[in-house]
Amino acid sequence: MIRGAIFDLDGTLLDSMAVWATLGERYLRSIGYEPRERLGDTFKTFSTEQAARYYREHYGVPLSVPEIVAGVNAMIGTFYREEVRPKPGVEPFLRQLQSMGLRLCVATANDGALAREALERCGMLDCFTAIFSCADLGLSGKGEPDIFRIALRHLGTEKAETAVFEDALHAVRTAKADGFPVVGVYDPYEPEQEALKDLADCYLSNYEHSEAFFTFAANK
Repeated sequence: MIRGAIFDLDGTLLDSMAVWATLGERYLRSIGYEPRERLGDTFKTFSTEQAARYYREHYGVPLSVPEIVAGVNAMIGTFYREEVRPKPGVEPFLRQLQSMGLRLCVATANDGALAREALERCGMLDCFTAIFSCADLGLSGKGEPDIFRIALRHLGTEKAETAVFEDALHAVRTAKADGFPVVGVYDPYEPEQEALKDLADCYLSNYEHSEAFFTFAANK
């Protein structure tokens, strides 16, 4: 039986992936550099700090990693504080999980303070006992399972009874390979939906029709 859940933020809880699709290009142009590639693709598995190092190494940006991170966060801060919306149906879904006694936390590659502000404005912050951020913890992105393991220790549940909710194929692969049951969540910015659906133990096309998860959770 599923007793705990670790939720990704962007594309899983929040309808926010559109801003990340062009953020790399917009940040470079804001400091006078012209992108040579689609940075949304390059940064897909990166934490904010990894992206900052990439700007330095591949574009010669002379700013320090903390300065770049601060600049990027400033660009997206308004979006998260004032504009971002939750995925449809997610807040009632979380409340139902709470009512069933599941312990919930967030594991994100995004900045922890932005995550907290966005979840609070969207009325979901109190659903979670903690927010864990790759950027804040100095971890690599979700190509490695460290963030999921930290979240699991916090929840105090067994790995086999702790579901990881993710919209991105690379993160689903990581969590699945590390032994977590994985719930794939549809987001239009993940192009490999069929691969994600095939790999996940449970798949939600939306939270408003989430019966598949409750059947899966009861039988796990």
